[in-house]
Amino acid sequence: MKNPVLLQTRRAILVGAGSALAAVSLAGCAEAAARPVPMAVRRNPGCGCCEVWTEQMRASGRFIVTTEDDPNLAAFKTARGVPADLASCHTAIVGDYVVEGHVPLADIVRLLEERPQIAGIAVGGMPMGSPGMEQPGGGNEAYDVVAFTSGGGRSVFSHYPAR
Repeated sequence: MKNPVLLQTRRAILVGAGSALAAVSLAGCAEAAARPVPMAVRRNPGCGCCEVWTEQMRASGRFIVTTEDDPNLAAFKTARGVPADLASCHTAIVGDYVVEGHVPLADIVRLLEERPQIAGIAVGGMPMGSPGMEQPGGGNEAYDVVAFTSGGGRSVFSHYPAR
């Protein structure tokens, strides 16, 4: 017959060790999630709205943002598979993804959390009311954040109605 006290002690040790391991794992996940991610932004030289968008990304604390003025930005976009009709004034590389134009922070965070099998997301043009294009007094346009693949596929990632 086995000693019940010894079995309870062994069980308590195993439960305690498992709980400690889980706590350490979760702490590591939280730390990784809080660690800023590199974001390399290329923009049209002298573009002011790009600077506003970039500052919003930097201020979020989620990204380590570097910027580069690029007089050959169109070639950079083409090389990264950005559809011409979704082009904007700046292009960011975040991990393995392209972020084109005035994409809201929440969509970039979602992209990095969900990790879909796409090349990137884009807000084509420069819609009023999108991040970096805010205007005092309103006048915000409706716009979509479009997910695109290297094979030409597209879908709406998020929709922002006019306000």
